[in-house]
Amino acid sequence: MGLYNKLPDDIREVDVVIIGGGTTGCVVASRLAAADPSISILVIEGGQNNANNPTIMHPAYFLAHLAPGSTTNLFYKAKKSPAVADRELILPSGGVLGGGSSTNFMMYSRAQKSDFDSWAVPGWSGADMLPYLKKVETYHGKDGKGVHGNEGPIHVSRGSYHSKRLEDEFIASVAKVGWPEVEDVQDLEAVNAVGPAYRYISPDGKRQDAATCYLHPLLNDGKHPNLHVLVESQVTRILFDNNNHKAVGVEFRPNPAFGGDATELKTVRARKLVVASSGACGTPSLLERSGVGDPQVLQAAGIPLVASVPGVGNGYEDHHLLAYPYLNSLDATDTLDALVYGRMGSPEELIKAGHPMLGWNAQEVQGKVRPSDAEAAALGPQFKAAWDREFKDHPEKPMVVFTVIAGFSGDPSLATGGPGLAISTFTVYPFSRGHIHITGPRLDDPLDFETGFFADPGGLDAKQHVWAYKKQREIMRRMPCYRGEMAACHPPFAPGSRAACIRLEDGQPPLPVDVPDIEYTPEDDAVLEKWLRENVSTTWHSLGTCKMAPRERGGVVDASLGVYGVEGLKIADMSIVPRNVAANTNNTALAIGEKAADIFLRELGLESK
Repeated sequence: MGLYNKLPDDIREVDVVIIGGGTTGCVVASRLAAADPSISILVIEGGQNNANNPTIMHPAYFLAHLAPGSTTNLFYKAKKSPAVADRELILPSGGVLGGGSSTNFMMYSRAQKSDFDSWAVPGWSGADMLPYLKKVETYHGKDGKGVHGNEGPIHVSRGSYHSKRLEDEFIASVAKVGWPEVEDVQDLEAVNAVGPAYRYISPDGKRQDAATCYLHPLLNDGKHPNLHVLVESQVTRILFDNNNHKAVGVEFRPNPAFGGDATELKTVRARKLVVASSGACGTPSLLERSGVGDPQVLQAAGIPLVASVPGVGNGYEDHHLLAYPYLNSLDATDTLDALVYGRMGSPEELIKAGHPMLGWNAQEVQGKVRPSDAEAAALGPQFKAAWDREFKDHPEKPMVVFTVIAGFSGDPSLATGGPGLAISTFTVYPFSRGHIHITGPRLDDPLDFETGFFADPGGLDAKQHVWAYKKQREIMRRMPCYRGEMAACHPPFAPGSRAACIRLEDGQPPLPVDVPDIEYTPEDDAVLEKWLRENVSTTWHSLGTCKMAPRERGGVVDASLGVYGVEGLKIADMSIVPRNVAANTNNTALAIGEKAADIFLRELGLESK
């Protein structure tokens, strides 16, 4: 098997080096290796092998990757920002083979067709991308519009467990605020609608990550000696031929996080192509360490200039996340908390028994929604102007994606011990932008990282969440299982306010179906916005730091993913996305991998399989 934590001495030159074994990198490596066994490929991944890791294989243990001391995620720390109450936001990012697909929450969520159209890049429209979206998957659901795949390596299903009670109650409650259930909320067009959640989980309850589904089958079948994967190693920089600025290889080191000697630098040559696939945070830093980027950033970091590409590291975006827990009367079998907090037995016992709840990510229903024109206008003149510009004439664009969660979503120390229930909301087209840049030549030098969260002029991003908070609360109040807000995880509205949190006592009936909406005063809105700034967090959906756009408009790569100003270097990951997408980003990353592989195969004179 061509998987190593130390590269054999006889592998010093290959045809293609792929820097990063994350979601997109695994797809590209697999498709290139399958197309022609004569072309040699080396994937270099900083993290460990993901195979046989029970917290990866079994979806119910996904929170383990966020635990202190996790070795499967990287944690990027942003600078303090007054826009988020002077907090240093922490951004988790996949740090294991398979990348985020091995550590994420496994929500199957797809961009709108119009999202790809908005990129305005030839060959990357919604119609162009549909074949790749289908190529990714084997979809175990109804496909009335013919927009899903049935022969792909990744199985998409409901998994091996779900709570029908929670699903039914939530969908019925959402209907009361005007958003109906649709058969397929991931049909690339649905808006102001909800539907049962599908997941990157097989019908028998196993996580469907890119390494397991794309890479390991080729590594284990004995038919692809051309595919090599080096784990626990970090690429320090890309090597260029000084005469024509052609990428000719990489310099790498053992990862000291896994006991490697950080001073042991080695090189491997690439005869045909180098592909950067280190993610929206990793790829711009890699380019800058290699001399590709804004000359001022490189000069300050002490890096000799190879190519002036000022867009590198700029335009950072992420979806802004808030989650809200609620008191409830659900049964223990309706939520994942009993398993997560060990009340059902040890992981070893549950795995040995093959408990069906292991194949559950506790996310039952997803919706894509937007305000009415009147609701947008009520958020103020600046927001109304932005709404008219970005949304009014684009009715296919949602503003918020929400998901009901069968579990407690907050600080574990606040968990009540009873069944958890929460709703997560994230805004999908943020107005804020950030950046990520190096400050020195070494991989271990600190980063200049600003997320930009809620820092947009006019506070438009915060206003999106003001609307989202009020709407989600009305949905949850209308569920029969609702027993009040978990006050410690909601804004501290004044006790006499109509917006103040409530708690229904034992024996007290649920709120009536026709309960009026809560009326918020200007004072309530001020409390709400302050609380949002103190609590907004990341969805791990980083993108846009090496955009596919014209160079003069801050672009870093062209439509063929070639980096401006150099030869033989491509980028394939979420950093290339020019404009945001109304979905969790794993699906877009997989589709970019499929599209990128086709581009590279064509340029290499090969055919895709």
